[in-house]
Amino acid sequence: MTHFHLSDRYQDGTSIVHRLDPRVRMIITLLFIVSNALLPDGAWAAFVVSLGLVTLVCVLARLGVFFALKRSFVALPFMLIAITVLFATPGQTVAGWQVGDRVLLITDAGVTRFFSILTRSWLSVQMAIVLTAVTNIPDLLHALRHLRVPPLLVGVIGLMLRYLDILADEALRLMRARDARSAGSGGSLIWRARVAGHMVGQLFLRSYERSERVHQAMLARGFDGRFLTVNPHHLHERDWWALAGTVSALALVQALGYML
Repeated sequence: MTHFHLSDRYQDGTSIVHRLDPRVRMIITLLFIVSNALLPDGAWAAFVVSLGLVTLVCVLARLGVFFALKRSFVALPFMLIAITVLFATPGQTVAGWQVGDRVLLITDAGVTRFFSILTRSWLSVQMAIVLTAVTNIPDLLHALRHLRVPPLLVGVIGLMLRYLDILADEALRLMRARDARSAGSGGSLIWRARVAGHMVGQLFLRSYERSERVHQAMLARGFDGRFLTVNPHHLHERDWWALAGTVSALALVQALGYML
């Protein structure tokens, strides 16, 4: 079993996207997500152009054409929560089922809205994946602080990102100890459930105790709630051009979405 590190998501490089100011990358990502949210249902041409923009960013960042596409499919099961719109949106009936005393009807407008929500979420996840791939955690937190995100929220996000590694490390230790003690015997389903329950409790206690030790060590080293970065953050001419190009491209996407 390999160890999990959140920093593995970052792809170091010297591309034009990597050289942009982290604040600009964050703003571009937020603008892209808002643009997708504002598109009307069924704006398939605009969605295709948005997908092309994500692919273009991946190419400019030298991540590969299918970098974000391949990693975004993991989030699709979580987007299926919007499946209720299939039955809740008024429109022409395309299918129906009798469930007890009720009839579930799927409408054409519900199908369009469902796949539109799925596409919006899928594209937004892709752009977020690109952001984390070209921006390391200290720069990301620093950009949030410069964008006037409340310092307490930035601190919580930073500690959460760092403690995920601690949580994964403790889980790895517990699983290794379980494998050493079980000697390959699977046991019954009840036995597995009992062992899993004990592991969850031990994981909480051990990770809590270790996080306390890590926090004390951070305070001893002068931690004051801010996450600093050695990279200077200065806006250059290329940053302004990137923002202007993004606004123009997203304005075109909006026009395409409402015209077609």
